[in-house]
Amino acid sequence: MTSQPTLEKASREPQDPAGSVPAKGLRGHPWLTLFSVAIGVMMVALDGTIVAIANPAIQQDLGASLADVQWITNGYMLALAVSLITAGKLGDRFGHRQTFLIGIAGFAAASAAIGFSSSVALVIVFRVLQGLFGALLMPAALGLLRATFPAEKLNMAIGIWGMVIGASTAGGPILGGVLVEHVSWQSVFFINVPVGVIALVMGVLILKDHRAENAPRSFDIAGIVLLSTAMFCLIWALIKGAEWGWGDTKTVGFLVAAVALFVAFALVQQRVREPLIPLAMFRSVPLSAGTVLMVLMAFGFMGGLFFVTFYLQNVHGLSPVDSGLHLLPLTGMMIVASPLAGAMITKFGPRVPLVGGMVSTAVAMFGMSQLTVDTSTLTMSIWFALLGLGLAPVMVGATEVIVGNAPMELSGVAGGLQQAAMQVGGSLGTAVLGAIMAAGVDSKLPDNWKEAQLPPLSPEQLDQASSAIKVGMPPVAEGTPPEVAGKIVNVAHDTFVSGMSTAFMVAGIVAVIAALVATLTKRGENAEAGAGVGHI
Repeated sequence: MTSQPTLEKASREPQDPAGSVPAKGLRGHPWLTLFSVAIGVMMVALDGTIVAIANPAIQQDLGASLADVQWITNGYMLALAVSLITAGKLGDRFGHRQTFLIGIAGFAAASAAIGFSSSVALVIVFRVLQGLFGALLMPAALGLLRATFPAEKLNMAIGIWGMVIGASTAGGPILGGVLVEHVSWQSVFFINVPVGVIALVMGVLILKDHRAENAPRSFDIAGIVLLSTAMFCLIWALIKGAEWGWGDTKTVGFLVAAVALFVAFALVQQRVREPLIPLAMFRSVPLSAGTVLMVLMAFGFMGGLFFVTFYLQNVHGLSPVDSGLHLLPLTGMMIVASPLAGAMITKFGPRVPLVGGMVSTAVAMFGMSQLTVDTSTLTMSIWFALLGLGLAPVMVGATEVIVGNAPMELSGVAGGLQQAAMQVGGSLGTAVLGAIMAAGVDSKLPDNWKEAQLPPLSPEQLDQASSAIKVGMPPVAEGTPPEVAGKIVNVAHDTFVSGMSTAFMVAGIVAVIAALVATLTKRGENAEAGAGVGHI
């Protein structure tokens, strides 16, 4: 197996160092490169949340079942998560410029195809293609930034890059709500076409290919198959666990298969000449800590955002657009704080900002665990803003720690690892916090229903009521007297908020653990292997 010193030495020998000669004109200009890749990344990040708003309209227009609608989201998530690291390796092998441009073109074309689809089956197929092409461009974007920016400017660039991802993720529901309400569900996908064309034209004119001298020359086919299958089994178990039951043989079987495949993958990586992921990378404690930190951050962020949308829409009765507007403090703080976090990390190193960010995130999570049915917009905004303030340095710093501590010739793999960690963390957070929420509702609903002196429910009716309340919906049947309906609404909302509070408490504890992990991080040892430009 290749040793870490050899990897580090090779990483310091880029074939075409951007800093050797100042970039002339547009091609290879660092800040224009950042602007170009940010447009492409924005498309993928938006699609992670914007489509959720369109799902009800798609279901009604195409006559889709609930399972079909779930596949619209799950197909995209699976394709993205399974392909990210392999896609990063493709960028390392053939050049990040090429893979980025192919990813942009394919993502925009798949988006257009979804808009023209007349059946839910076609929508699902093209959503899977969206995920595959999105996986191509996300690691490539980081690889291009790593190769273009010098060490002293890289954190600022990643800060803006993280700002784009955070703002796009949080802003998806707002834009999706506007488009679905005032145009059509197809417009949610068609909007990617002009954005993709702009990103493609800019990419062709601006992006410059950078390849490390020690870039991989072959493919670890066995490693790709084992890792992709392992990731599929893991993400699939997390997606279906709530439906099947966490103790169900299918759920346990997929999780056991994932563990076995990951072990087999690790064994294969030690025996091939050019492994997909050289395990020597993980001898770097900061890189390993950054990967774990990214998982834990996404656990709280994605899992928490899942509940907040139900809380705003179904408990507070807000429209999709209004609920998105209520999240503006979160979005706005991430936009403001991400570049500032990049500057702080450049000056002081990542450890203090990362620890501070996760402490701020923990405080926000504990604060959100105190939300009630009647919590004011001002109080919500304070916690949302504090969450954005905490997430920004983590999004920036953990990315820099992972990519900066990886060898230059593996920058694409490192970018894929960073994105895969986010996908796993988000899926894990949604699954675990969802299970905690469900257990809380199942536990408290019978007593709350009885205390409200509502008519007794049969076991089947209780299950139906519990399913509705888990997303904040009161199970009020048509023709229910107003007085009884009011009691049902109160019980439903109180029970939902109680379960949500427990879930946020757990998310806060996870954030505290993440703060401890952040103490193991440090500035990227190989950051100087990228550009050394002095003209920025």
